[in-house]
Formats: sequence, C-alpha cells, structure tokens
Amino acid sequence: MWSSASAGLLTGLSLIVAIGAQNAFVLRQGLARRHVGPVVAVCALSDVVLIAAGVAGIGVIVENAGWLVDVVRWAGVAFLTWYGLGALRRAREGSSLEAATGTDATRGRAVRTAVLLTWLNPHVYLDTVLLLGSIASSQDSRVAFAVGAGTASVLWFTGLGFGARSAHRLLARPRAWQVLDVLIGLTMLAIALSLALMD
Repeated sequence: MWSSASAGLLTGLSLIVAIGAQNAFVLRQGLARRHVGPVVAVCALSDVVLIAAGVAGIGVIVENAGWLVDVVRWAGVAFLTWYGLGALRRAREGSSLEAATGTDATRGRAVRTAVLLTWLNPHVYLDTVLLLGSIASSQDSRVAFAVGAGTASVLWFTGLGFGARSAHRLLARPRAWQVLDVLIGLTMLAIALSLALMD
C-alpha cells in the first residue's frame, strides 16, 4: 500500500511539474499575489477529480478489456518519450517567465481562466486520466496510488501558487528553467522506460 502511494506521489509530481499553460498561470498569479487561493483550489480539486476518474476508469477497462491497457501503456510510452525529449530540447534553448504578464485582476476571471486551462487542456486527459490510470492498474493498490497522485497535485499547486512570491528572483532566470526542464525530461524518459519494461 505504501509503495503504491509513493509511486502515485512520485508519478503525479513528475507529470504535474511540467511548465505548461496551467502551471504558468498559477505561477503568474502567485508572483502577482492575486487570487492565489481560489486558483490553487480549482487546479488541485480538478486534478483530484480527474485522477479518481482515471484510476476508476482504467480499473474497469482492465477487468473487461485487458488488451486496451497495453494500447494505452504504449501510447503513454510514446507520449512520455516525446514529452521528455521536448523538455530536454527546451532546456537547451532556455527561457524565462515574465511574472508581470498574464494575471487576471478579478477573482471571477482568475477562477474562470483556471477552469478553462484545466478542463480544456487535451494533455490533462492524456496525462491525468489515461496515463496515471494505466500506471495505477499495475499497482498493488489503485486507491493508494490515486491518493498519492492526488496528494502530489495538492502539494504542487499549493507550493507553486503560494511559494511563487519567495521564488520570484530565482524563477526569473533562464538557468532555473533549464535545470527544471532537464529534470522533467529525464524523469519522463525514466517513466517511459519503466512502462515499456512492465510485465
């Protein structure tokens, strides 16, 4: 049970830390100190719902159509390999994130933007629903895996939103994004390899 929860936590963190539109928005709101609580809550709760749906859905598929899990697993291997290589490519280029742009001034707009960036993002369905659900099917306890992955989301969004204030100077430098992208790329490739070698 603890190993499944740890696997969920580590897998969830490795997938969620990729700096995409959703994370960039949370970070910008945090750096601007605007409506961080509601934005973090929307992103974290949405992730928990999607993780639960993925784990429950893949569990049903495993029981009724095990061959489909292999299809999802190899799609996950391909996606993670592509994503990992993309992160390593971004690390070579280097870029910084401007904190002053992209923030929403009103609470309603900030919450709407967070909802749209979460639920209209096609990658969230591939990563959170299909990929995490597929990995969960190989664990001793799918529930513990889901709890670990959900905990990762809550920790990440809380840390990203509320920790952005103190990290402003560090995250403004391109070198910080290069290091982060290298770590993300290597983690994604490692998960892809573990999925490929899974019995």
